[in-house]
Amino acid sequence: MIFTNLYASSWSTVGKPKEKGLFDFDFITWMAWTWPTASFFIFIALCITVMYFWEKKVPGGNPRKGILTLNTTRGDRLFVSLLSAAFIHLAWLGLTDFNLWFATFISSIFAIFVFKYV
Repeated sequence: MIFTNLYASSWSTVGKPKEKGLFDFDFITWMAWTWPTASFFIFIALCITVMYFWEKKVPGGNPRKGILTLNTTRGDRLFVSLLSAAFIHLAWLGLTDFNLWFATFISSIFAIFVFKYV
């Protein structure tokens, strides 16, 4: 590990050394970084990266008209599916007490539907 001491984690501990662990992200403590939160952002970054390489390998940015009668590209469909997944998860959290994996399954099925028919 490069840094073993962190010298400015808060105003009350400025100048006092603090032992830093492997997964201590003190520079982003303003957000509640849990493993589900981090995996969510990693998933979005992975989706964008896969879309980039897919577009480089098979250029297919030509718009396609689907059931909504809108011209959409792959990026548009990715955006619609990610945004819909966020709303499905929020509605699931607000309306049910069931496990959140069901909402993830529903979001995955909806994303397949969006990429196929929208």
